[in-house]
Amino acid sequence: MFPGLNPKKMQAVMKQMGISQEEISASRVIIEKTDDTKIIIANPSVTKIKMQGQETFQIAGDIQEETGAPEISEQDIQAVIEKTGCSEKQAKTALEKTGDLAEAILELS
Repeated sequence: MFPGLNPKKMQAVMKQMGISQEEISASRVIIEKTDDTKIIIANPSVTKIKMQGQETFQIAGDIQEETGAPEISEQDIQAVIEKTGCSEKQAKTALEKTGDLAEAILELS
C-alpha cells in the first residue's frame, strides 16, 4: 500500500485513526443481484474493514456469473402436464415462475 512503510507501523497508524482490519475465512462468496443473477467468488480472500462506524468488505478471488433462470427438465414439464392436464407451454411458464415442481402443480390446479 505504502512502499517502504513498516507493516507494524502501518497497523499502529491505522489503529490511531480508528481503522481495523479482520481477515475472514471463507470458501465461497455469493452476491445475489436484483436482476436474479449471481456473482460467485470461489477461493476468496475476504477482509472486513471497520472505519468511522462503517464496515466494508474487500473481496478478491475467482469470479463467475450465474444467470437466475432456473433449469427446467422435460420430466418436470411432463409431470405438471400429467397432474394438471395443462398444455406444455402453461406447464413451462408455471415452472419458470415458481421454480418448484409442487408449486407449479398447485398453481395450475
